[in-house]
Amino acid sequence: MSVPIAIQLYSLRDTWAGGKFADVIRQVAAMGYLGVETFGGVPTAEAAPLFRDLGLEVVAAHSDLPLGDKKNAVLDNLAALNCKRIVCPWLPPEEFQTVESIQRVCDRLNEADAVARENGLTLFYHNHWFEYQLTDGRYPYKTMLDGLNPTVKFEVDTYWVKVGGPDPAAVVRQLGSRAPLLHIKDGPAENKEQPMVAVGDGVMDWPAIVEASQGTAEWFIVELDRCATDMLEAVRKSCVYLTGKGYAHGR
Repeated sequence: MSVPIAIQLYSLRDTWAGGKFADVIRQVAAMGYLGVETFGGVPTAEAAPLFRDLGLEVVAAHSDLPLGDKKNAVLDNLAALNCKRIVCPWLPPEEFQTVESIQRVCDRLNEADAVARENGLTLFYHNHWFEYQLTDGRYPYKTMLDGLNPTVKFEVDTYWVKVGGPDPAAVVRQLGSRAPLLHIKDGPAENKEQPMVAVGDGVMDWPAIVEASQGTAEWFIVELDRCATDMLEAVRKSCVYLTGKGYAHGR
């Protein structure tokens, strides 16, 4: 059974430059996307009512952790977006160099998880390539599985997993219900510097990944960090590919 499709709006950050945010979001809805995932560059005051008017669910928000001086602002932003999933989008690679430093990452995420749960939110962690490269003979994501509260979920960026080295389908299958959100991107997957391509035009084994996610994935979220072609067209083509193959469904 297919899952609904969303777009991480970071993909389109350059497209709406010059005051074109509303126009770009209307195009996203017209393409057939059912949801959006926000990030720090999304203007919440303008975006929240626009998402409601267009029937776009705010699937998740890439955000600072709700800790310290940022706590109230983060929680207020999630409330304004009517969003229940908060995603830690990035922590520096330097924090994943030893088992001890990875445990410190887990401790901070567990602290944020407690705040999230107190406020009716679910905390997710979004990976890059370095969590899937060996540290002291072990993959950091496996250390995180041991060190994180079971209530912390994973937003698996399937492309970055492949760049790191492991098989994305095997990782998705292993994480199971801990990974209800999957980032879907494509490209050559040889190193982190290469531009991405529309989903279906790269080397990713989507049939295997989709099969591995059956029964556990709740959303497929398209994200192209950068693209050598027109980004809007690549985003549209990605939606057509995923819905056309029956891997995901849109409007």
